[in-house]
Amino acid sequence: MTQASECVPAPKRIASLDVLRGFALLGILLLNILAFGMHSAVLLNPQVDLSIGWNVDFVTWFGVELLAEGAMRCLFSMLFGAGMLLFLDGSRARPGRLFFKRLGWLLVFGVVDAYVLLWNGDILVTYAIAGVLIYFFRKRSALTLFLCSVCLILLMSGFYGLLRFALEKAHQSAEIVAQDEGLEPVSATIQQEARLWTDFASDLEPSATEMEEEFRLRRTSYFSAFAWNAKRSNEIILMVIPLFLLWDVLAMMLLGMALWRSGVLQGQKSRRFYLVLMVCGFVIGLGVNGLELVRAVEYELEIVKVFPFFQSTYQFGRLGMAMGYLGLLIVLVRSSVLCRVTGRLAYVGRMALTNYLMQSLICAIAFSGLGFGLVGYLDRSELYLVVLLLWSFQLWFSQFWLKRWKHGPFEWLWRRLTYGASFKTR
Repeated sequence: MTQASECVPAPKRIASLDVLRGFALLGILLLNILAFGMHSAVLLNPQVDLSIGWNVDFVTWFGVELLAEGAMRCLFSMLFGAGMLLFLDGSRARPGRLFFKRLGWLLVFGVVDAYVLLWNGDILVTYAIAGVLIYFFRKRSALTLFLCSVCLILLMSGFYGLLRFALEKAHQSAEIVAQDEGLEPVSATIQQEARLWTDFASDLEPSATEMEEEFRLRRTSYFSAFAWNAKRSNEIILMVIPLFLLWDVLAMMLLGMALWRSGVLQGQKSRRFYLVLMVCGFVIGLGVNGLELVRAVEYELEIVKVFPFFQSTYQFGRLGMAMGYLGLLIVLVRSSVLCRVTGRLAYVGRMALTNYLMQSLICAIAFSGLGFGLVGYLDRSELYLVVLLLWSFQLWFSQFWLKRWKHGPFEWLWRRLTYGASFKTR
């Protein structure tokens, strides 16, 4: 393999895409680590482990929510959409059969990640499903792709607002029923709404006994962890993906395709364009996210005020931050500022699939019954020391591997399974 500089470790590749992908891949772990290392309810209900105040765990939560929640998944999804379009628009003819074969194997990787590697929050299954829909937009213009993305974002925001309204009403009904204690009859509608809230909150407000039972299952052995995780994965695949994640991912993929069609992701716009994108993105993202967090603290981290998919402004905050990071990183790549950092990120981005699955494997070994069973033993802030260690390893390992081989191990396997015997000629 030809050696390359730290700034452009692979001259024949599009450096901005690799750097952005590596940054997003590492950033996703900021949120995923909570589901790996703590009770399953913590990711959506910070009341489980947090108390409001200037303690280190609360400040850590506030910072991650402000700077990273949703933004990294947003950026990663945009890059995946652009990658699918790059695959379809490549200089060599790639029939639809190859595209769907590629997605089929991605689905297999996702199922392995979700079940075998015990990561019920896997995103690869969603990407494979959304990729099928993406195929039918492959010939659309940048403007059409952009407008489709905007329409989906607006529809999701409206849907989230309606869900929040319904759940707030259900919460009020539950409080009425609880305060009444049978002294006065309440209407059937109020009772039904109260049951809706109880069903929703049951998994997100666990008792101490329920928390210990979950920890026991996840720590005891690989088989007990597998059984617990399989149930969670089934729920996400059957309910969360169709209702929430699929449309979330599809909207950002379409946006990524539009940005690719217009040359934004390739760094083809002016430096001023990316600086304006960075500033406007961060102003919008920090503003929206900050207002959401202030409201969440004001209501003492009440679930409906914190749960991302119940905030009608959620998509705008995460998208603003994603655009800010996009502008910032492309400015850095083009100016060769922080050259060694962007070079390392590019190596990570070139091995995104390998590094994503590696995160699942390492965290399964660290936190589940597959290995050390540390789930529940570390505080929120302590988990980020694990994140720093894993980041350091992946930044080193990606460069170590790609200076010796052309592809990451799972990137090689994915290509080999897609192209078959002809892969060596590609």
